[in-house]
Amino acid sequence: MNLSWYYISGILIFAGINLMAVQGLSLLTGFTGLFSFGHAGFMSIGAYTAAIVTSWLGAPFYVSLLSAGLFAGLISLIIGRLTLKLKGDYFVIATLGFGESVRLLFAFLESIGGARGFTIATSAHHTSLFDVVLVNAIGLIVMVNLIHSKHGRNLKAIREEELASRVIGIDVFKYKMSSFFISAFYAGVAGGLFAHYLLFIQPAMFQLIKSTELTIMVIFGGLGSITGSVIGAILLTALPEMLRFLNVWRFVIYGILVILIMILRPKGLMGGQELRLISWTRRLISKRKGGQA
Repeated sequence: MNLSWYYISGILIFAGINLMAVQGLSLLTGFTGLFSFGHAGFMSIGAYTAAIVTSWLGAPFYVSLLSAGLFAGLISLIIGRLTLKLKGDYFVIATLGFGESVRLLFAFLESIGGARGFTIATSAHHTSLFDVVLVNAIGLIVMVNLIHSKHGRNLKAIREEELASRVIGIDVFKYKMSSFFISAFYAGVAGGLFAHYLLFIQPAMFQLIKSTELTIMVIFGGLGSITGSVIGAILLTALPEMLRFLNVWRFVIYGILVILIMILRPKGLMGGQELRLISWTRRLISKRKGGQA
């Protein structure tokens, strides 16, 4: 099958957009132990924010991405204040309700197109593969530093045993809130990249199935593994396209393959482990900190 570079780069761009959202969700789910089905809502907030900042205010592309992440993060602080004290399934249900509420809200707001959608000015910067790689590289560097810092260790402690974390003096609510904010920020930036790639967005693009897809990517790659998030996002974005010759059956095969991986590798592909590149990066960071000390 002869594939053009335009087609391949399109798949890579979508994989990178998903990876940006998955990085944040991995921090929340894989390293903090909080499952969320509302990240499509944060992506939609980021997408509409970036679209409005670009089209109405004429702001540069990267300013719109930063605005998208910050506004999604701000909303997460409000939602987190109301929901992060909930336990287990109740938090999952609350985030699910949030995601659907945001989608319906955008569908009713006629000022931004309602259910018909919002078109970004054609003169706006178009998300390129370079943009996606650059943003993800920065996101991964920040995430690696965070995970292997004191804050990252505290998040892992909360994931393993919340009560014991409280006993040793960790402010559990504050760390959950910060994890929720960072994950929403990443999802917002991903939404901004998505909006500027298609130059058109509508609420139907951010349904519950999108949140489910992101969560599957995190679990598929392996909870508590940055490498797993990268592999999961790339593979599960590319897989439906690789199976396109099967027409509608490709989604059946996609589902079967995901189920098989979950059965054969219940901890995900990486099982919480990292590739050597991540380990080398961590050692380099440690050496630099030791040298500065």
